[in-house]
Amino acid sequence: MDREETLRLEAYLKQKLNPGLRLLPRDKTDDSVEVYLGAEFLAVVYKDVDEGEVSYQFQMTVLAEDLEA
Repeated sequence: MDREETLRLEAYLKQKLNPGLRLLPRDKTDDSVEVYLGAEFLAVVYKDVDEGEVSYQFQMTVLAEDLEA
Protein backbone atom coordinates (compact mmCIF):
# COMPACT_ATOMS: atom_id res chain seq x y z
CA MET A 1 0.00 0.00 0.00
CA ASP A 2 1.25 3.44 -0.77
CA ARG A 3 1.51 6.17 1.87
CA GLU A 4 -1.70 7.97 0.85
CA GLU A 5 -3.73 4.75 0.99
CA THR A 6 -2.22 3.88 4.39
CA LEU A 7 -3.11 7.32 5.78
CA ARG A 8 -6.72 7.04 4.57
CA LEU A 9 -7.05 3.57 6.09
CA GLU A 10 -5.44 4.75 9.33
CA ALA A 11 -7.91 7.67 9.58
CA TYR A 12 -10.83 5.29 9.08
CA LEU A 13 -9.61 2.83 11.74
CA LYS A 14 -8.90 5.65 14.19
CA GLN A 15 -12.44 6.92 13.75
CA LYS A 16 -14.06 3.48 14.06
CA LEU A 17 -11.83 1.78 16.65
CA ASN A 18 -9.40 3.97 18.59
CA PRO A 19 -7.75 7.34 17.91
CA GLY A 20 -4.43 5.98 19.22
CA LEU A 21 -3.98 3.43 16.43
CA ARG A 22 -1.02 3.71 14.06
CA LEU A 23 -0.39 1.85 10.82
CA LEU A 24 3.18 1.04 9.87
CA PRO A 25 4.48 -0.52 6.65
CA ARG A 26 5.74 -4.10 6.82
CA ASP A 27 9.20 -5.13 5.70
CA LYS A 28 9.51 -6.95 2.38
CA THR A 29 5.84 -6.68 1.40
CA ASP A 30 3.60 -3.94 0.08
CA ASP A 31 0.18 -5.58 0.36
CA SER A 32 -0.26 -5.11 4.12
CA VAL A 33 0.46 -2.89 7.12
CA GLU A 34 0.91 -3.53 10.84
CA VAL A 35 -1.50 -2.02 13.37
CA TYR A 36 -0.18 -0.69 16.68
CA LEU A 37 -1.81 0.83 19.74
CA GLY A 38 0.96 2.73 21.43
CA ALA A 39 3.96 0.39 21.31
CA GLU A 40 1.82 -2.77 21.28
CA PHE A 41 1.37 -4.71 18.05
CA LEU A 42 -2.31 -5.55 17.53
CA ALA A 43 -2.99 -6.77 14.03
CA VAL A 44 -2.18 -6.83 10.35
CA VAL A 45 -4.37 -5.28 7.66
CA TYR A 46 -4.15 -6.97 4.27
CA LYS A 47 -5.18 -5.35 1.00
CA ASP A 48 -7.23 -7.55 -1.32
CA VAL A 49 -7.94 -6.71 -4.96
CA ASP A 50 -10.48 -8.98 -6.62
CA GLU A 51 -11.97 -8.24 -10.04
CA GLY A 52 -11.05 -4.57 -9.70
CA GLU A 53 -12.66 -4.16 -6.26
CA VAL A 54 -10.43 -3.28 -3.31
CA SER A 55 -11.10 -4.41 0.25
CA TYR A 56 -9.05 -4.61 3.43
CA GLN A 57 -8.91 -7.49 5.90
CA PHE A 58 -8.14 -6.70 9.54
CA GLN A 59 -6.56 -9.81 11.09
CA MET A 60 -6.01 -9.88 14.84
CA THR A 61 -4.88 -12.92 16.79
CA VAL A 62 -5.52 -13.18 20.54
CA LEU A 63 -3.52 -15.78 22.43
CA ALA A 64 -5.30 -17.61 25.25
CA GLU A 65 -2.38 -16.82 27.57
CA ASP A 66 -3.03 -13.10 27.05
CA LEU A 67 -6.57 -13.36 28.40
CA GLU A 68 -7.06 -12.53 32.05
CA ALA A 69 -8.84 -15.18 34.10
